[in-house]
Amino acid sequence: MPNFHSQHHPAFDPWLLRLLVLAAALSLLLRLGIAATFPITGDEAFFYSWSTPPDWGSADHPPMVAWLMALMRWLFGAGTFSLRIPAVMLPLGVGAAMWWGLKVQHRERAAWAVALFWLTPLSVLNMMMTTDTPLIFWSALSIAALLRAEALPALDAPARWLYAASGFFWTLGFLAKYFAIVLALAYLLYFFAFRRDRLAGLGLLVLCALPGPVINIAYNWGHCWTNVMFNLINRNAGEQFELRKPGLYLLTIAYLATPAVLWVALRYWRSILKTLRAQPLLACVVLVPLAFFALIALRKVVGLHWVLSFYPFAFALLAIALPREALKPCAKGLLAFSLLHVVVVAGLYATSLDTWKDTRYYPNIIRSWRTAQMLEQVKAPGVVLMSNAFTPSSIYGYVQGDYMASFGVGNFHARQDDVRVDFSIYNGKTIRIIRTDKPEMGDYTPYFANTRLLEFQQDGAKFYAVEGIAFNYAAYKEGVLKDINSRYYRIPTWLPTGTCAFCRRLCGKDRCVAD
Repeated sequence: MPNFHSQHHPAFDPWLLRLLVLAAALSLLLRLGIAATFPITGDEAFFYSWSTPPDWGSADHPPMVAWLMALMRWLFGAGTFSLRIPAVMLPLGVGAAMWWGLKVQHRERAAWAVALFWLTPLSVLNMMMTTDTPLIFWSALSIAALLRAEALPALDAPARWLYAASGFFWTLGFLAKYFAIVLALAYLLYFFAFRRDRLAGLGLLVLCALPGPVINIAYNWGHCWTNVMFNLINRNAGEQFELRKPGLYLLTIAYLATPAVLWVALRYWRSILKTLRAQPLLACVVLVPLAFFALIALRKVVGLHWVLSFYPFAFALLAIALPREALKPCAKGLLAFSLLHVVVVAGLYATSLDTWKDTRYYPNIIRSWRTAQMLEQVKAPGVVLMSNAFTPSSIYGYVQGDYMASFGVGNFHARQDDVRVDFSIYNGKTIRIIRTDKPEMGDYTPYFANTRLLEFQQDGAKFYAVEGIAFNYAAYKEGVLKDINSRYYRIPTWLPTGTCAFCRRLCGKDRCVAD
């Protein structure tokens, strides 16, 4: 690994020190303010449902985000602000990891890398707790530990501990989200292309990275292979090439890079190419995920959040590559771009609910801001409340303090009901299914002895509840659960299946239908 020879640790530019302090403090205050005042999102409420109680996995993803939420609930309570503390602190944690990993090369350039990352809109404003939150943090620690291991001249005890730590941090990232596999691909390419003399270090890294996959495979074996079905099969059904998909990916990368970085990258591209050759580990960590998601984007829309686990170290490459005189203008450009986002958010906070009354978003806005009041209108003694989709069910369930099931087939996302809900316990009961749009009653009449539509208003927004009397579980099993099974539980025959509670309830076996 190249070294920038900074053994004497010269004093930092005072401007850089002030920038670091102000960026850290002011962005933290912004994130704290938004986290304390913004209602829980559908994704956050859904991830929270995984944590009550926490398990070794969930229907969609590995369990790390649920573990973190369970820890926050145990330490600070179940308030929305408490659950968001890891996300609020994430930029500081990632910045610390970047500093630790990069300072062995050049302390001031490491500080610049942290400063540039802290000035991005993502660092300044994001406070939502998602599966990406722990993935980004553990990935940053894994990369940082590997950078430090690679900077050591010999494969001695300190280096071996660092390789082991890199693997252990990677396995924690894998327990957050499968996208950790992309980082593993970057590591493999790096070692086999550039560091075959350190394959023993790679072996130690891999050994310490095994617990996460083992835990995940064991969970999936006993839970219908739900993660595999969701991530590899169900969510990709029917995907095909469309020109807009790679176009959207390029726009996503351009937005994350920011106009300031694009400008300096075009101006100093030769220096960046030189740094990529001189920094093969950082190059692999950044470019391999970019290439991987570019391939995915040929057939599927790549979400903006998908690429975030390698995002911080793109600014490490930039900080190393740019000449000193370009760093301040780049930082100022990043700051200006983030301030535009702050202005937009401030403008949104300046609005009231009435501002949105004539928009199509208003019913869902009311659902988020007036959830408790809506539930008060709908609930009744002896009546089971449900919703028609997983997102509203998660929000209602979080606010009422109890898991709420979703009525109907749903889609490939968020199939936690299949893991934890036995609809047979509702047989004969009265159920009210909450909706923000007017339902087609024929979708519900086959499953109840009698149905009626109830209309409500909250802050001028209409919402509805389908009241079904004497729920017919046998009809629901035939009309809905069998449909769910045929769509989402066609477990490939080459996957050995352990216990599958959903299939057991449906057909008495662990596999009701297979491809």
